[in-house]
Amino acid sequence: MDAFNDILNYVLQTLLGLYLFAMLLRFLLQLVRADFYNPISQFLVKITNPLVLPLRKIIPGFGGLDLASLVLALLLQMLSLTLLLLLKAGAIPAIDLLLVGSVIGLAALILQLYFFAILAMIILSWVAPGGNNPAVILLYQLTEPAMAPFRKVLPAMGGLDLSPILVFIVIGILQRMLGHAAAALGVLQLIPWL
Repeated sequence: MDAFNDILNYVLQTLLGLYLFAMLLRFLLQLVRADFYNPISQFLVKITNPLVLPLRKIIPGFGGLDLASLVLALLLQMLSLTLLLLLKAGAIPAIDLLLVGSVIGLAALILQLYFFAILAMIILSWVAPGGNNPAVILLYQLTEPAMAPFRKVLPAMGGLDLSPILVFIVIGILQRMLGHAAAALGVLQLIPWL
């Protein structure tokens, strides 16, 4: 890959990755029923609505979930993989490989998102316990449904919550499983968060 293609790849992957992150975060926040009126939630809705609203006319929600944002995240991941393959190899991948690779990429991004969200919550619990910043509230609302089952298995000991260790182990195992699946398909090098 020459210098121009490398720079173009970097810019495209960064922009698509940021928008994909916003789209997935929108979906996950709706999934966990986070506060819609939180300023960060409102920001995510505003920046993703231009693409979500037209797609929502075709793909309605189901059970309170905005499936249009999930489908759009999948389409963005597929576009990202296609552009990356075009720039690297000059070829468009087969649709089945593209679809499976995109699902693996989305799952890997969700795991990465939860890893860093939980890590941020751990740090914030030491630095600013009980903070009522909108970002902290949203992080708590996002991570608590994932953390609660692990707290039942490993309750707090002496005021210290060790359940994130279990969550990180499970995330690590799932990331490795996704990495092996992506390697078997030959798309591992195309998924930056694996």
